Amino acid sequence: MTDTRPTACLLVIGDEVLSGRTRDANIQYLGTRLNELGIPLREVRVIPDDRAVIVATVNEVRHRFTYVFTTGGIGPTHDDITSECIAEAFGVPWVVHPEAYAEMAADYARRNPPVEFNAARQRMATMPEGATLIRNAVSVAPGFRIGNVIVMAGVPKVMQAMFEAVAPTLEGGIPTVSRSVHAQGVLEGAIAEPLGAIQAESPGVALGSYPYYRAGGNGVAIVARGTDRAAVEAAIAKVAAMLRAAGAEPVFGEPA
Repeated sequence: MTDTRPTACLLVIGDEVLSGRTRDANIQYLGTRLNELGIPLREVRVIPDDRAVIVATVNEVRHRFTYVFTTGGIGPTHDDITSECIAEAFGVPWVVHPEAYAEMAADYARRNPPVEFNAARQRMATMPEGATLIRNAVSVAPGFRIGNVIVMAGVPKVMQAMFEAVAPTLEGGIPTVSRSVHAQGVLEGAIAEPLGAIQAESPGVALGSYPYYRAGGNGVAIVARGTDRAAVEAAIAKVAAMLRAAGAEPVFGEPA
C-alpha cells in the first residue's frame, strides 16, 4: 500500500549539537506530534552553522518533502545565521519584518527596567522577504514560514510553542496508530524468523523490534505502526501470540 500522506523533514541546525555540547530534545516531540497530524517525519538531518551547507540542504529537501522544519540558529548572535540562509535559499532579500520589529521594540521598551532593542536583537526581527510570522507564547521573538519551510527556535520550550502555533495551518493525513508489546527473557535472534513472517502477512503495518536492558531483566519490545487501527491491532495480537509460543509472557505497552 502506497502512503500518500504529506511528509516532513527536520533540519537540526547548530554546531553545538554536532559537537555533543547540546543534546537535541526536539526530534521526539516533532516526530510524535507530526504523526498525530498524519504527517510522517521521514528524515532528520543535523547540520552545522555553515552558510553553504544550510542553503544547499534547504534547497534539496524543500523539493522532496511536503514540509521542512528547521530548529536553531535564529537568535541574536553572529552564529545565528539560519534566517539569512533561508532567504538566500529562496533567492529573496533578508529584510526587517515591520510587524516583528514593532512588536519586539514595544516588548523591550515596556520591560522594567527597559531593555535596549539593539542591533543584535533586531536580527531576530530580520527574515526573508515575504515570510509569515510564527508567534509563540513563551518569548516575543517569532519564528517564520516561507513556502513549505517552517523555521523555529532550538530551545525546546520555545520550539514547542512555535510548532503548536503553526500546527493548525498544516494539511495532514490519517494519523499513525502505534501499539507495542514487550517480554522479558526474549532474544531478538530467537524471534526474528516468526516476526518476519508476521510482517510479511501484515501489509500496511510496520513492525519494529527493539531490545532493552533493565535491572529487572532484559527483553525485547515490538512496535506495530500503521494508519489502519484494525490492522495494527491484528498484527500486535499475532506478535503477542508469537511471544507466548516462544515461552515468554507478553505485556502490552512499553517496558518501564
